[in-house]
Amino acid sequence: MAAPKLLLDYVFQHEAAHPDKIFLTQPTGHGMTVDYTWGQTMEQARRMATYLKAQGFEPGARIAILSKNCAHFFMAELAIWMAGYTTVAIFPTETADTVKYVLEHSGASLLFVGKLDTWAQQKSGVPTGLPCIAFPLAPSTDFPEWYAVLKNVVPLKGHVRRAPTDIAMLLYTSGSTGTPKGVMHSFERATAASLGFANYIRRELGPDTPIRLLSYLPLAHIFERALIECASYIDGTAHIFFAETLDTFVADLNRARPTCFVSVPRLWLKFQQGVFAKMPPKKLDRLLGIPIVGRLVAKKVLKGLGLDQARLAASGSAPIPAELINWYRRLGLNLMEGYGMTEDFAYSHSSTPKLTAPGCVGAPMEGVKVRLSEEGEILIKSPGQLVGYYKRPDLDAEVFTEDGYFRTGDKGERRSDGVLKLTGRVKEMFKTAKGKYVAPAPIENKFNANPLIEMTMVSGVGQVAAYAMVVLAEGIRPKVGDPAVRARVEKELTDLLKTINAGLADYEKIQMVVIAPQPWSIENGLLTPTMKIRRNRIESAVEAKIEAWYAQKGKVLWV
Repeated sequence: MAAPKLLLDYVFQHEAAHPDKIFLTQPTGHGMTVDYTWGQTMEQARRMATYLKAQGFEPGARIAILSKNCAHFFMAELAIWMAGYTTVAIFPTETADTVKYVLEHSGASLLFVGKLDTWAQQKSGVPTGLPCIAFPLAPSTDFPEWYAVLKNVVPLKGHVRRAPTDIAMLLYTSGSTGTPKGVMHSFERATAASLGFANYIRRELGPDTPIRLLSYLPLAHIFERALIECASYIDGTAHIFFAETLDTFVADLNRARPTCFVSVPRLWLKFQQGVFAKMPPKKLDRLLGIPIVGRLVAKKVLKGLGLDQARLAASGSAPIPAELINWYRRLGLNLMEGYGMTEDFAYSHSSTPKLTAPGCVGAPMEGVKVRLSEEGEILIKSPGQLVGYYKRPDLDAEVFTEDGYFRTGDKGERRSDGVLKLTGRVKEMFKTAKGKYVAPAPIENKFNANPLIEMTMVSGVGQVAAYAMVVLAEGIRPKVGDPAVRARVEKELTDLLKTINAGLADYEKIQMVVIAPQPWSIENGLLTPTMKIRRNRIESAVEAKIEAWYAQKGKVLWV
């Protein structure tokens, strides 16, 4: 019986079949880029693999990467795998404390340091004596540099075979509820999920559409790692472009002209708000309703976003408002919502043109089994399912059912055709003084659908009624010092609150809208690296003020 084909086997196949095909395009500053072919990518990866093997680390040793997305992240991961080791990627925005925790918990033997914006604050988290290597685009360090290390090293020869059960990577969850956990993924299961994603992308784009992708969501997160990096290792025809900075993002997007584009709800919302800053929503809506003119306007809007070539667009990581999906589809963008977790290699559910509905996350992907518990919790058995949590067998016992399904912690509803709708997180549900559970996510999405609002958190544990705390849209925040703007915001939010409450059960109704005094961000610790709200931290930050809020009896509060 032939050995199963794993990620590295596909990579070696592409290296041999088309070594001169451009695989990675890396911006290097000032509008300049460097292209790396499959042959060049593998030549550098093979050299680094030789170097890593020469260090004599134990088989399966953990090698860490702390870097924003870049071509050398791909090369380093391939080198780690070829050397017989396991990758540990750390979010590039993490604090020194979290960097230290992940490096120590994983027992990392070496760290690659790459593109970073806050290295000065992070470097104290690197344990003294840990060997480090700097990527070409890394900030200034005293570490040996990538090309200097490779200079006198010969490329590793041949096709390295990893065992199917070898651990390919540890993925540390972003920790929205506590200490990050190391999720172990084997080559066998990572390959199965990546193959599923590669087939999905090719099927949705069609056989003749070139696959162009922009890599900018953190590669330390499973969504980008699976759908962009690992699926491209399987397919072999994809051209991966990288983003340089936030300031150059539009230029990066227009350079890539992606045919498949993945993002998260917060960024889809920010793109929409950027459009609205140039053209008021009512005017755009009116123009889109005019035959011929509407098509021209829609095409111009998508071209301005750099998405006019996108044949498949996807949103994941968190629920996205149904109204936002409808808005993009009206522009002609095939925006699909999906659902996956770190624990199933992001391989769970995805929409298709036939199995889709705004507000739903699609049907199970090929090979995925799903059912709901008596409490409505979604239970998943995926080809990409985790092997377990690193050094935490106690958690394994908690999260798996007796017959091997993973307890997602999400609640949902399923249609007869298998299409799944998420209705909230089991642990995020809370009771007000009215004694019934409130699921915050669906209500938050109703608020987030309004162009005035960037983000929302619904809370109110034990209070007479729930409240909604909102971050105003980026374009409106600098103007709220103007009394006229402030009055308009208050009126629109009061009207919005009335409209939303009309569609909620009595125990779900929102008593007031509280306007956050500052945006929630990764930097201030109120968002995870994947831009989910850190609910517990926000609630803790405002805990002392809540009693005064309820005493005011107002519908819209500035705090």
